[in-house]
Order: sequence, then C-alpha cells, then structure tokens
Amino acid sequence: MDLLRFATAGSVDDGKSTLIGRLLYDSKSIFEDQLSAVEESSRRRGDAVVNLALLTDGLRAEREQGITIDVAYRYFATPRRKFIIADTPGHIQYTRNMVTGASTADLAIILIDARKGVIEQTKRHSFVANLLKIRHLAVAVNKMDLVDYSESVFHRIVQDFHQFASRLDDIAEITAIPLSALNGDNVVEKSDKMPWFKGPSLLYHLETVYTGGTENHVDARFPVQWIIRPQSKEHHDFRGYAGRVAGGVFKPGDTVSVMPSGFSTTIDKIHLPGGKEISEAFAPQSVVMTLKDEIDISRGDMLVKANNPPSVGQDVEAMVCWFSQKPMEPRGKYLLRHTTKETKAIVQELRYQVDIETLHKKEGVPTLGMNDIGRVSLRTATPLFHDSYRRNRLTGSFVLVDPGTHETVAAGMIV
Repeated sequence: MDLLRFATAGSVDDGKSTLIGRLLYDSKSIFEDQLSAVEESSRRRGDAVVNLALLTDGLRAEREQGITIDVAYRYFATPRRKFIIADTPGHIQYTRNMVTGASTADLAIILIDARKGVIEQTKRHSFVANLLKIRHLAVAVNKMDLVDYSESVFHRIVQDFHQFASRLDDIAEITAIPLSALNGDNVVEKSDKMPWFKGPSLLYHLETVYTGGTENHVDARFPVQWIIRPQSKEHHDFRGYAGRVAGGVFKPGDTVSVMPSGFSTTIDKIHLPGGKEISEAFAPQSVVMTLKDEIDISRGDMLVKANNPPSVGQDVEAMVCWFSQKPMEPRGKYLLRHTTKETKAIVQELRYQVDIETLHKKEGVPTLGMNDIGRVSLRTATPLFHDSYRRNRLTGSFVLVDPGTHETVAAGMIV
C-alpha cells in the first residue's frame, strides 16, 4: 500500500495535537484502552471534554503546559493509504525539532488559527518546509468555530498566505482547508457548517494527494555502510557490501565506479536482508551487493555509475539550522557526517542569516544561535561525494557534531 509521510506545523495553541488526535479518533485508528487512558487523563486535568491532544502529547511537561515540545510520531492507515505523522513543535524555541521531524516528510500541514491569521511562526514553518524540499503544503485554517465559520475570514487568510508563499521557490501545490479540529469539521468528514467550501476534507486530501517523484531514480548512489564477511564454511569467500540505495537503480551486470578510488567493476549479485536475490535495487531499499572484482572498499565509500557521478570536493556550500545552545564558532572545527562517511570540517565563512519574517538575507552576522538558519561555507578534511539537497535528500544532507561533546549541533542541506 502507498505510504504518505506528513508533518504538522503551526504556532503554539493552533491545535496541531488536537487535529492529529481528531484524525486518529474519527478514522477509528486508536484502540479502546488508548481512548480510556485519554478520557481518564482528561478527567484528572479537569477538561470539559475529552482532550484528544493527549494522544500525541506524551511528555509530562507537554501535558502540564499544553504545548508540544518533542516530535511525536504516529502511525495509522485507511483502506486507501498508510500514514506516518510527525507532530512537530510550534514554539520558536523548538524550530530544530521541527527540522528533524519534517526532514523525511512528503507533505506538511501548516496550521493557522483563524482568529490570528498568518503570523511570524506560520512564515517560519513554511520557509523550513520549503528548505526541506517539502513540495506539498496543506494549509489548515483551524478554529473556524470561533469565527462563526466565516467565509471572508478564511479567504483573507488564504490570500495572505499565498502572498507570502509566492516568495518560496520550491512549492508545487498549496491546498487550503477550513476546519475545526475540536469539533471535527472538515477533518475526516465534510462539514455542513461551511457549505460555501467546495474542497475536500483533510483526510480525503491526504488519501488522494500525489507526491510521486520524491526519490531520485536517475542518479545512481550507493553509500557503503558495512562490509559483510561471514567467513563460515558455506560462505567462505563471500564479500558483500551492505547499505541503503540513496538514488538511481542498480542491476546485476551494471558497471559501477568506486569513489574515491575511481576503480570500475561490475555488480555480480544483489541480495535483500535474509539472503533473497533480486534483479534490481532502487532507493530507498537496503541491500547487499557483491562485485565481480575484489577492490579495496570500506565504510564511507560510494558506488556510482560513471554516466552521472556526484560532485566531489572539499568545499561545500550549505544552508544549516543550528541546533545547539552553544553558538556556532567562527572558524569552528566540527565533525561532519554525510551518508555513511565521517570527516572533519571547518566553518570557513557565515555568508548570511535568513530573516524568517521577511526572507531577507542578513549579512555580516558574526554567528548563528540555536534555531537560527543561515548559509555557510565549509571546508572538509577529505573530499565528499555529494549532490545538492534539491536533487537528492540523502546525498545532499549532513549533520555537524561537536568533536568534544559529540552533540549534534546543526543539520545541513547542500546547495
């Protein structure tokens, strides 16, 4: 069955967790014991109604404050499609959590409070979604019950959002839906309280939206993660290269080059986990390949096809979201982890910081603080084999790690 990964984003109290709780409840995707636990928690808290937000807000601090702090993943399915939801935090302090949760999403639900309209956080989350190559946005104008289901309020908010989104460069589709997560209007079933809205309910849109083309099946990339040498009697001479296909299609008989050595060889066989032999492998499958020639290959190397090799170099331009409470150090030295490769890197220059409110570039900024987004120039100790993030999410992304504390300090997207 087809799988859709989507993330929810919005400002504090816009109703993200309530919306997901309503989606799970109305689509009958929660168990009786889960519902009983939420009902009991709602009674203890003194809530007038069953608080469906408690289905996703699992941390004690989240329930006490009524906000989302960490990314909560939920899974459900309908007869048409399977779904993985990333409920991401809305507060500006947790932008880094939103980047983490939305990094694998095919679609983003941008929640907007009908009483407040498009605010700074709406713009921040839309910009981050665009930065992460999420090409489909569902603009959910929530709490329509608090503005008397006003058509004019909905259209004004949609117009304001489109005006801002026109400055984003990678959005393929924007679908706006008025709803009330608390009452279930237009979440799973169409609401009779908004007869003026002729579009789909949110669930129908999620079931039918076409998000094909997110995987790159043109540029063949296979980062080697592990060398398999069983050295047992039945597999005495077996040497397999395990990893996850990051792009393209590989078949037995294909000629491939090994980077960085540049040696060429031919694929002999391709196996799935468990040993089953297959006729082709494509992203995002995890497989084991055997080659016809014995070549020195280790973790961090990459198998590619010669007709479309990746970029190779030690100078990398990237957009980064800074995760750490400790600001980025000018000329700071970090560990850079890219696919299965790890190397040392130095920040050569901070070119600019992005002002999320205006999308203007703030040049001359000395550093990036936690949750800031900017463009940097990096120099690595060894060459990277990479593509732009827009072309390939897997070979175009990396993380920076503090070599002293081993804290992940930034996520990067190569431009």
